[in-house]
Amino acid sequence: MTAATAMMKPSDTQAAGPRLAIEVRGLRNQFGEQVVHDNLDLDVRVGEILGVVGGSGTGKSVLMRSILGLRRPDAGEITVMGINALSGRAGDRLRIERNTGVLFQDGALFSSLTVGENVEVPLKEHNPELSDKWRRELALLKVKLAGLPVDATGKLPAELSGGMRKRAGLARALALDPPLLFLDEPTAGLDPIGAAAFDHLIKTLQKALGLTVFLITHDLDTLYSICDRVAVLADRGVIVNAPLPEVERFDHPWVQEYFHGPRARAAQKAQTALREEA
Repeated sequence: MTAATAMMKPSDTQAAGPRLAIEVRGLRNQFGEQVVHDNLDLDVRVGEILGVVGGSGTGKSVLMRSILGLRRPDAGEITVMGINALSGRAGDRLRIERNTGVLFQDGALFSSLTVGENVEVPLKEHNPELSDKWRRELALLKVKLAGLPVDATGKLPAELSGGMRKRAGLARALALDPPLLFLDEPTAGLDPIGAAAFDHLIKTLQKALGLTVFLITHDLDTLYSICDRVAVLADRGVIVNAPLPEVERFDHPWVQEYFHGPRARAAQKAQTALREEA
């Protein structure tokens, strides 16, 4: 049984239509006079990689933080893996935490801990019964899974390159074998080769582990190479959430400028060339 299958409720297998890992309805986020989201709806399907894009100030990270429970929205409903994320019950919050992994933009690693110790943090919090030996073994496994060399386990974040720190953050995000993974600008700051390698890693892990991935990005290559659907944030909500061919045709000024500019055409051309080589 895959992680994605295991997280579904029995009723979900009988329901019509795609099964949902995340369901957001009527979301409102406001900071003083500034309304970031107003009546925002979003579905994330089980087993997909959903790319989330939008212009500056559209609240991509705010949306992610709301789903994760790091910010309580001003209105709306959020369901994560069938659990009411806004219930306020400690048990519900714990269940969501144990089943989600998060990679923030800068990795958000503890600077005074080694990579291995960083990966062990969620294991200590959620599996205190594990022995030190087993925690170290599991941390080493996640480090390898994230594509890092074994000797990276004993290094501090400051001793790693930017790309390696992202992989270390990914290893920690995978520590609890979560079925749901959140990635905030995972390829930002990486060179094109490093970004492509990271994209390939995410797609490989998603297929191998049955992950559902919520991926905030500005990287058009990422969108075209690994995302199953793309959700566009604009006008305080999600204006379209669909496969890329449908998104490209969506009649909105930001969408047309973003997906039909020079960088988008280069990304489309690169993916066409890769498909032809395959």
